[in-house]
Amino acid sequence: MNPVTESRRWIPDDWLGPLPLAEAFPHPERPIEVDIGCGKGRFLLARARRFPAVNFLGIERLLGRLRKVDRKVVRAGLDNIRLLRMEAYYATTHLLPDASVSAFYIFFPDPWPKARHHDHRLFNAPYCDALARTLRPGGAVHVATDHAPYFDEIAAALRSDRRFEEIPPFEPAPDERTDFELLYLGRREIGRCSFRRIFSR
Repeated sequence: MNPVTESRRWIPDDWLGPLPLAEAFPHPERPIEVDIGCGKGRFLLARARRFPAVNFLGIERLLGRLRKVDRKVVRAGLDNIRLLRMEAYYATTHLLPDASVSAFYIFFPDPWPKARHHDHRLFNAPYCDALARTLRPGGAVHVATDHAPYFDEIAAALRSDRRFEEIPPFEPAPDERTDFELLYLGRREIGRCSFRRIFSR
């Protein structure tokens, strides 16, 4: 792994196997929470400030966004954040190790609203498998979207999966609301759901 100096970007040596998450953070014993599609980083930075004893991995596909978030993290002096430039589906299904994540935050994933594009959506049966594989026992996945049909699809997939149980939805603090959420707050209804990983009933 490249050493972290004036950047919080993590560039692993191997992009094919499970990531050695313990090597990414100065305190590898701490729980790891993952922000899928961290965007401009508003939620990620606020959450990391509020919980300094938690390690946060921000995953973002767009290089320009990731560079901006990186600068914000460095300026804030937050050492419990690492940033990974990667497509979310691949990162979750191939790179994150088994039972390594305490929480996933998946806020406003691209709904791909046209029917012919639905295959591009993040949530499908293999992605639920990946979430179940990578979450620790009792770990949670928190979802928010302003696209009602996509919310119904996500919630239905997780409710029908016996590896998960529904829990009260995660509500972000005011400073944790993403830029996208702030843009539509009060203009569109935002669907939220949260589920806990269970191993037996």
